[in-house]
Amino acid sequence: MPTYVTLYKWTDQGIKGVKEAPGRIEDSIQTAARLGGKVLAVYVTLGEYDLVGISEWPSDEAATTAALAIASRGNVTTQTMRAFTSAEFAELVKKLP
Repeated sequence: MPTYVTLYKWTDQGIKGVKEAPGRIEDSIQTAARLGGKVLAVYVTLGEYDLVGISEWPSDEAATTAALAIASRGNVTTQTMRAFTSAEFAELVKKLP
C-alpha cells in the first residue's frame, strides 16, 4: 500500500485538552484501521508541527477520508503528503524520457 506522511498541528481546542491526547491518538489509529489504513508510527515532535504520523492507505481517497475524519473532531489540523520509498522513486526515474 502507498505510504503517507501526515503533519499535525494542535488547534486551541486540542492543546487545551492535551491530557486526553494519548487517547485521541489511539482513537485515530482505530479510525484508520476501520477505514482500511494502517498507522505505522506516530511521533510527538518539536518545532512547527506537533505530531507526525506515518501510515499506509490503499488510495489517496482513503487517506483523504481519514484526514478529514480526524481533523473534523476539532483537535488538529492536518497536512498529508504521499511518500515514495527509494525503490519506488527509482522506478519513477526509470520512466523519465
